[in-house]
Amino acid sequence: MSSSDLHGFEASLADSWNPADWRDVTVVAAISGGADSVALLRALARLKENGVGRLIVAHFNHRLRREAWDDERFVTALAETLGVDSVVGGADVAETAASSGETIEEAARRLRYAFLERSAERFGARFVVTAHTADDQAETILHRIVRGTGIGGLAGIARTRPLGHASLIRPMLGFRRRDVLAYVSDLGQCYREDASNEDRRYSRNRIRHELLPLLAESYNAQVVEAILRLGGLAAEAQEVVDRVVEEKMGKAVCVESDGCVRICAKALADQPSYAVRELLLRVWSEQNWPLQAMGCAQWTQMAEMLASSRGKDFPTLDKAPHDKAIFPGAVAVEIVPDGLRLSRA
Repeated sequence: MSSSDLHGFEASLADSWNPADWRDVTVVAAISGGADSVALLRALARLKENGVGRLIVAHFNHRLRREAWDDERFVTALAETLGVDSVVGGADVAETAASSGETIEEAARRLRYAFLERSAERFGARFVVTAHTADDQAETILHRIVRGTGIGGLAGIARTRPLGHASLIRPMLGFRRRDVLAYVSDLGQCYREDASNEDRRYSRNRIRHELLPLLAESYNAQVVEAILRLGGLAAEAQEVVDRVVEEKMGKAVCVESDGCVRICAKALADQPSYAVRELLLRVWSEQNWPLQAMGCAQWTQMAEMLASSRGKDFPTLDKAPHDKAIFPGAVAVEIVPDGLRLSRA
């Protein structure tokens, strides 16, 4: 297949994610039925025509709308039309959110990615692909700015990350939503409209339909591009910090046989407070301790407890750190000689 045989959207996707890297292995594609994911599926199916790998359509039913089962039938029918296999999962997201204390958006995301991870493992997939676009990226970054975030959060959605034994790939992060709509229109391909995307009760929808248009109209017509540039710069800065954290993890962090974590203050004495907080976040993540309730105040408190173990003063605190504190997720953090000891009940 030559590039001249491809639609411009398909050729751009091939430039973003070289088919030679994936067409001969198993790929799980997360398909909701909306325009973005339908465009992704049509382009992937076209690009893998000469490959020997499997393309698996994975659809997760959130059961939040009466139309959700119509979405499910649409996706499985489209997969059959394209000659690819499909797998369907689902959960009562609203009930899960109510019982877990998460927002509906948080519960939906967690359950959806857990399903994708299971699907990848079931089919032995090398890659899991989602249809996030540049518009999604801008909305995510702006959402995090509004809620409060650090440099890592400003970097937005990562293009790649591990998902179980597979790699999660987002090859459409450089594509604008208008490009997606033009492609499906050119194909004459129908897709499902999710009415919940218009529901202004969700903060993400208010950012999409109210805040971003206001910023574009009243402040900067190229606001999406400006936010994306900020995200790119933040990602570059975070890469530098991540290299420092990776180096220091081996020198400063020890996981004991009982599951407790010891962090050596001396090994971090030459590091700025931001790098120390990032190392603490890495420790927290690797231990699978809950991150949702951890904010800047908690990371700062823990970093100052760490530094206080070597006798450093903290003028930013109203009083000296306590010797022991309980953090979200019932994680106990205790000052010990030259460091901290972290444990979870």
